[in-house]
Amino acid sequence: MKSEFKAKFLQNLVRKNKGNEGFTLIELLVVIIIVGVLAAIALPSFLNQIGKARGSEAKSSIGTINRSQQAYRLENNTMAASLGLLDAKVTGKFYGYTVAAVDANTGTVVATTTEADLKAYASRAAQSGDNFQQTICESNDTVASGGAIAVPTAFNTCAVPTSQKVID
Repeated sequence: MKSEFKAKFLQNLVRKNKGNEGFTLIELLVVIIIVGVLAAIALPSFLNQIGKARGSEAKSSIGTINRSQQAYRLENNTMAASLGLLDAKVTGKFYGYTVAAVDANTGTVVATTTEADLKAYASRAAQSGDNFQQTICESNDTVASGGAIAVPTAFNTCAVPTSQKVID
């Protein structure tokens, strides 16, 4: 009799535990809503960080080109008139680079893009005696918002101060 009572008790426990398995529909809906709200908050921030990282590519490449211009100027006593003359190996996945020599001591670099969420960049670099100076300007707006860029005409000053800012 005792073993029969134990068996029925165990069967009863097993039956009760099977009814408690899984989640209710409301619990699942609450979790899905929480995940959706968190994703809606995080996604714009994530996309903004992608744009900043791509802009860093342009700033880094412009700096590389400017240093290469400096080396070219020291070897040839003039600035390079095109990117092909420089030793700078820049691969622009999101930007295209245009290099020009203003005169023997001054060169410019323009980084343009067709991506709608990216900004344009321009730089002016010059050798004056032993000093090498550079100014890098960034458009205040993205390309989709009309973020065109003009080459800086003086150091530490962007060509169109209302739509550009000095970043280096």
